[in-house]
Amino acid sequence: MENRSSVISLDAVLPPEMAARAEQAGAAKAALDTLSTLMLAILAGAFIALGAVFANTVTAGAAGSLPYGLARLLGGLVFCLGLILVVVGGAELFTGNNLIVMAWASRKVTTGRLLRNWFIVYVGNFIGAGGTALLVYLSGQYAFGAGAVGLNALNTAAAKVELGFAQAVVLGVLCNTLVCLAVWLTLSARSTTDRILATLFPITAFVAAGFEHSVANMYFVPIGLLIKSGAGQAFWDGIGKTAGDYGALSWGAFFRDNLLPVTLGNIIGGVVLVGAVYWLVYLRKNHR
Repeated sequence: MENRSSVISLDAVLPPEMAARAEQAGAAKAALDTLSTLMLAILAGAFIALGAVFANTVTAGAAGSLPYGLARLLGGLVFCLGLILVVVGGAELFTGNNLIVMAWASRKVTTGRLLRNWFIVYVGNFIGAGGTALLVYLSGQYAFGAGAVGLNALNTAAAKVELGFAQAVVLGVLCNTLVCLAVWLTLSARSTTDRILATLFPITAFVAAGFEHSVANMYFVPIGLLIKSGAGQAFWDGIGKTAGDYGALSWGAFFRDNLLPVTLGNIIGGVVLVGAVYWLVYLRKNHR
C-alpha cells in the first residue's frame, strides 16, 4: 500500500499552512543576527530601487503618448522586478516584515525583537535604496532619452512630497495592504515560478493605482533631489525646466511630508489589515 507521507504534493499550500509558514518565517527573521539582517536589508532596498529605476525608465515620456491608466499599468508591471528579487533572491524588506507581527501575536517573537528587526531593516533599506539612487545619478542615466528619464524622476519626486499628510498615510495603508498580500500569496508557493506569479498582480496594482511605498520612495525622491541639485545646465535646457520649478522638492519635505506619513500608513496596512487579520482567522485558536 502506498505511503501517503512520502507523496510529494504539487498543489498550492492552503491558507492555514500559509499562516503557519508566516509565523515560522517571522520568528526566523526576528532571530537573525544584526549583520546578516542589515546586509539583507541593504539588498532589499537596492532591489526595490532597481524596480523603481526600471519603472521610471519605461514610463519616461509616456504621459504624452499613452493613456494615463496604460502608462501606470506598464510601470507597475516592470516595478515587480523589485519584489521578485526580494522574495526569490532572499532579502529583508521593511514593508513585508510587517508580517512578523503574526509571530509576535503568537508569542514566538518579543516586542523588543520585533522592533529591533523593523529598525535595522528600515535603516538598511534606506541605505540600499539611497545608495542605488546615488549610483544611478552618478551614471548620468537621468539624461537618457534627451532628458526624459530625468524629467520623469523629477516630476515623480515632486508629486510625492506635495501629498497631504493624511492622504500620504492612507495611500501608504493601501499600498502595504497589497504588498503584504503579495508576500502572503508567495507563502502558498511550491516553486520559484509560483512565487514570481504571486507577486505580479498585487504589486502591479499598487503602482498602477498610485499608492505609496516607503522603501520605493527611498529611491524615487532622493533621485529627484540629486538631479535637482546636481544636473548640469545642458540637462535643464534640454527639458525646458529649471531647478526653481521644483521649489517644493527638498530633503525636509521628503522626510516630513512623504516618508513619515507613508511609513505610518505602510505599518497600518501590513500589520493591521493583513497580518492581524490572518492571525485572528488561522492562528488565534492555537494561542488562546
